Amino acid sequence: MFEPVKVGLGEFLQDFYAEVVPTTKPLQEFVERGFPYCAAWAPARMVDKAEEMLSQWQRNDTHQAATRPPSLPVILVAVAKDWTPTERSFTTQIADPVDITFPDDPKQRYFRVRTVAGEVRAQLAFFASDEPTAKSLAAQFLLYLDSASRRRFLARYPFAGLEHEYPAQVEAPDNPAMSVETGNKNLSVLAVDLVLKVTVPLFMAPKAGEPNDGKGVPGTDDPAGYPLVTEVDPEEKEVTP
Repeated sequence: MFEPVKVGLGEFLQDFYAEVVPTTKPLQEFVERGFPYCAAWAPARMVDKAEEMLSQWQRNDTHQAATRPPSLPVILVAVAKDWTPTERSFTTQIADPVDITFPDDPKQRYFRVRTVAGEVRAQLAFFASDEPTAKSLAAQFLLYLDSASRRRFLARYPFAGLEHEYPAQVEAPDNPAMSVETGNKNLSVLAVDLVLKVTVPLFMAPKAGEPNDGKGVPGTDDPAGYPLVTEVDPEEKEVTP
């Protein structure tokens, strides 16, 4: 249900990575390393388990090569497990199903949709072996967020052979980068918290055994739509001019 939000966030971070300016020697290696080797997902929030999360990443042999010291800096990203409905002043959920059809659907089927709107809390932790590198990464990320065109990204939800785009918006682009104490003098960690305002569609189609329009197969990626009923008024008479 929320996986498209994580995918969209990953693409958002990849775009940020492409714009990082190497202001320190470790950042020069960072921008040459490639995004898949510079960022990874971590479970839940990380501020209380920063070193544990880093240790797990270090044990992940992403290069499938001989054992060697792990590359820093690195960005670890986590999404909180909780869920908070969005304030009604921001948007409104669609609690009762509404009938919809998609202009790009060649079969012109009728479906129904509800939407849930809420907040997804995420956290980015920038790990580096020196303070200037960690601070540069965090500052450049917050600068990246400061652009109005980057206050949101798209989450894509597949349904009925089509992809439906819904935006995820960053609530505030001026969050601070908090220092995380680890007890390791050779490790600098800065964490940035993000709140994402998201709208998630819940598409509905007839289930197996329910009336449908016969234009698809219920329970598959090509579902049938709801039957379209044409009402005929028996009192209506044909008028001959």
